[in-house]
Amino acid sequence: MNTQLERHLSPFGMELAAGAAVQLALLVSLGVSVGLGPLGWLAATTYAAGLLIILAVAGRRAGTRALGPANRVTLARATLVGCVTALVADGIGGGPRTALLVALATVALILDAVDGYAARRTGSSSPLGARFDMEVDAFLILVLSVFVATSLGIWVLAIGAMRYVFVAAAWIMPWLRAPLPPSFARKAVAALQGIILVIAGAGIAARPATVVAVAVALALLLWSFGRDVAWLWRTRKRTGLSPRTRSIDSK
Repeated sequence: MNTQLERHLSPFGMELAAGAAVQLALLVSLGVSVGLGPLGWLAATTYAAGLLIILAVAGRRAGTRALGPANRVTLARATLVGCVTALVADGIGGGPRTALLVALATVALILDAVDGYAARRTGSSSPLGARFDMEVDAFLILVLSVFVATSLGIWVLAIGAMRYVFVAAAWIMPWLRAPLPPSFARKAVAALQGIILVIAGAGIAARPATVVAVAVALALLLWSFGRDVAWLWRTRKRTGLSPRTRSIDSK
């Protein structure tokens, strides 16, 4: 059986299959430890299936034979995001479930630094890896913003939705797809969103302080997106973008 699989699947395919198996095992563990209802299972399996299909298609187009060290870390992080998705969709309910969600999200955020280090250390950076990392980050922020919005209000959803609004706008305005110059401020603001949302979700600070912190995070995100949009607008005539151009270092 294993031999037949190895004959039909490339190392890349085997790694994706392993990722799917790990995701399933983690979800089963969640179900046994804290319980997981139909909504949680549906959200997590839909997320995992969508992610793996998109990654498989993108990897095939890029001619990827194996994930590489950095992308393996990102895949591990993606499985943790699947667990966070399951808990949020299922309704947290406080107590051990909230603590578990905070722990999973915290590890996922820490691994975000690890995969970047691994890519630099092993010289395995790639456009596919950068996009994979970025999309996992964006989805985790979206899920965390949904979680925090249940206690602070619907306005928090703007944090998670902003990346997807930007992508949607880029389909209408091709100049938004141009590559952005590297920016430490952009990366710092993006990282701050996850940290603040996890702290807000943990409920370790008084509500007024939490509201202020999340509002500041949103304001910084608006500033970051606004600055990049302004730069893209100013340079749009120099890019010469075709309608199908894609940005790797964009939001």
